[in-house]
Amino acid sequence: MKLHLNRSPGINLFTGHFEHFVTVNHARHDTHLVVTPERIVTGWTAGFDALTADDFAALAALGPKIVLLGTGRRQRFPPPALLRPLIEAGVTVEPMDLPAACRTYNILALENRLVAAALLFD
Repeated sequence: MKLHLNRSPGINLFTGHFEHFVTVNHARHDTHLVVTPERIVTGWTAGFDALTADDFAALAALGPKIVLLGTGRRQRFPPPALLRPLIEAGVTVEPMDLPAACRTYNILALENRLVAAALLFD
């Protein structure tokens, strides 16, 4: 699905999401990644089943207040113990399917919120 782009120079926004890739500012990304308004981090993890506490510690280090965890075509929840680095940093974690994470991220980023979208593909 293509998303309508609200022109905001300098902010990373999702311009499309599809089954096996997303586009950020019209550039295609087909590996697990983290998107913040200022950064794109590729190769964040090896996949949902490979998630570790270190993966979430790396997210906390980016400084978001909200992490939208896009878990692919369906919503999945990681074991709570893995989320400890984010919880201890006071970061809200919202697991959701990948399309919902992309749409929600755009809204929050345009509100100048400290948000990160951590996306996992099936």
